[in-house]
Amino acid sequence: MQAITHLIAGVPVSDLDAGIDWYTRFFGRPPDLRVGEEILWDVDEHATLFIEPDAARAGAGRITFAGVALDSLLEHLAAQGIEHELIETDYVKIPDPDGNSIAFAELPDAASASPGSAGAGAS
Repeated sequence: MQAITHLIAGVPVSDLDAGIDWYTRFFGRPPDLRVGEEILWDVDEHATLFIEPDAARAGAGRITFAGVALDSLLEHLAAQGIEHELIETDYVKIPDPDGNSIAFAELPDAASASPGSAGAGAS
């Protein structure tokens, strides 16, 4: 099996214009590319999220991003008027207008992530 090097994830939305508006505020910038009715944002050099109109499946999407600086993300969401639900101190769920679940999980720092350290644990 060849190693996977990139992730491209799609989220179905019922209203493409409303989706573009919300995800533009969510990412804090306009989309990077439009291919037909797919609207794409590059998350980093190896990950892309796109939205596409599909009213029948809208609301069934579930994406989780993992990273650092959750506090900065929460400040950005509040400034953009985007509702969110803090599940744990290191995990937040953000529903888009259709109810698709976009979540962020803050990665533990290297010291607490090492096996046997006090901060490590099973989920």
